[in-house]
Amino acid sequence: MTLDITTTPNPSPKTDEEVAAILADPGFGSHFTDHMLTVEWTPEAGWHNARIEPYGPLSLDPACSVLHYAQETFEGLKAYRHPDGTVWGFRPEANAARMARSSARLAFPVLETEDFVQAVAALVRIDERWVPEAREGEEKSLYLRPFMFASESFLGVRPAQHVTFMVIASPAGSYFKGGVKPVRLWLSESFTRAGRGGMGAAKTGGNYASSLAPQAEAYAQGCDQVMFLDASEGRYLEELGGMNIFFVYRDGRLVTPATSGTILEGVTRASLIELAGKQGLTVEERQIPLSEWRDGVASGEISEVFACGTAAVITPVGELVSATESIATPEPGGPVTTALRAALVDLQFGRSEDTFGWTRQFA
Repeated sequence: MTLDITTTPNPSPKTDEEVAAILADPGFGSHFTDHMLTVEWTPEAGWHNARIEPYGPLSLDPACSVLHYAQETFEGLKAYRHPDGTVWGFRPEANAARMARSSARLAFPVLETEDFVQAVAALVRIDERWVPEAREGEEKSLYLRPFMFASESFLGVRPAQHVTFMVIASPAGSYFKGGVKPVRLWLSESFTRAGRGGMGAAKTGGNYASSLAPQAEAYAQGCDQVMFLDASEGRYLEELGGMNIFFVYRDGRLVTPATSGTILEGVTRASLIELAGKQGLTVEERQIPLSEWRDGVASGEISEVFACGTAAVITPVGELVSATESIATPEPGGPVTTALRAALVDLQFGRSEDTFGWTRQFA
């Protein structure tokens, strides 16, 4: 199905001067474009009433299902300005496929890949002036947030019979203040992110809500992010509050925890696995016990550690801290991390040839 999208232009858009001032220092998730896209679903009509309209507050009934039962899922991707001025997305089909998997887990209807990409591209086109210029030494982009929520007014534990899909957009600079620099991770030993049969592989707000208390604990310990262990044994590395993790071994291996239903299958993670293979690295996806991190650093076998995600791209890990120990990375931001990051960013911003077929022109 192809969405029939109507457009109502914002009668009071930001001026060019206001947009320029925002794009000079966008931060992350603080400013939003002039428009938003909405599509509704009911069992009788399917997906319908697709529209782009002025960005603004939503009006929800107090009995709206999402407020009571957290039936909600979302995605995150970016639009990049290439050197020739055109605007491109990076693997939007992968985000669409992941949202479909999340939708199935949350008992939502599935928005087909073609419609997901069409919706995202339509919003980018109408708000194209919000996509920052491609300038040397900068990694500014337009962050896109598609999301779906149970919008039926009903108090009862069952899948909603009215669902709303939306896309909003926000110009983005660096995710971490101060740009790319090694981060400190706090090892959470009293909280877990997800268990077997749960929603760990779905991109849903509840997973992030559960990370907030341990994240606050991490901040209190002077750390930037929290590292979770598995819920079953508390021995194996899972992921950060919002990123996947990789280990670089001196013998040319790149190792990351296998996604087994409790870890989010990151689009950046999947892309790096393919890029690493092209750079001659052997990639292993498997269970990684915490002890392997400790022993690998002590022996010199592990040389670099980095985290990755759409928002932060690739961020070197400088240290893992717990209540009883500290594990410092020998070469945070070392040659492998740097090369992989450069390869990914150059591809996203159109500075290198896309031999994978990952990029898609939006405008």
